[in-house]
Amino acid sequence: MRYTHLLFDLDHTLLDSHESERLAYAHTMAAIGLADPDDHFDRYVTINQAMWVAVEAGDLQPSEVRHRRFERFIAEVGVDADPHAMADAFVFGLGNFGELYEGAHGVLETLAAQHTLAMITNGLSEVQRARIERLGLADYFHTVIISSEVGVTKPRREIFDLAFAGLGNPGIENALMIGDSLTSDIAGGRNAGIDTCWYNPRRLPRSDTDIVTHEVDDLGSLEAIVTGV
Repeated sequence: MRYTHLLFDLDHTLLDSHESERLAYAHTMAAIGLADPDDHFDRYVTINQAMWVAVEAGDLQPSEVRHRRFERFIAEVGVDADPHAMADAFVFGLGNFGELYEGAHGVLETLAAQHTLAMITNGLSEVQRARIERLGLADYFHTVIISSEVGVTKPRREIFDLAFAGLGNPGIENALMIGDSLTSDIAGGRNAGIDTCWYNPRRLPRSDTDIVTHEVDDLGSLEAIVTGV
């Protein structure tokens, strides 16, 4: 068997995070009574993405993103609202709305029967724990590492070291990191010295500097890769 230990990302890899985010945004804007919230969704996305880039760079903690994205949103849109109340509503929405990609449960069940799985996710503990429980993911994973709980984020090697410790420190030659983000999951896997699999359902191009071991556009292709068949 080619890989015995599989490290999974959650957002945009197993979970349809775009839909989760859109539903959470709608829930939050309804709570503050913002007229025409759809007109401002792209602005929110731009703010949020910039902050998570800062998290990957080590310039911002996930816990700071929780309310700061709404402080900036309020300033740019000009709405009268409490950023902390918005953050509370949004976190509730993220935890309670959104589903796994079609077929993800089946893939995890198949892989977990023959491999040891870990989850490494950059995110807020209260969001990710709520999702894991609601979507019935806990039984698939031997260990779950959430950046806001451990104080370090992908792509840093230290978060992978924590995952390996939770897995009993298997040989890195037997491990594979699976995720959608070249800058977080794939770069992180390289930093940890392990093989990587880029989940790329939109078939996006990558540059010559984006070195991946494997690439798939559907989760169902993973079984052949991890078994080496």
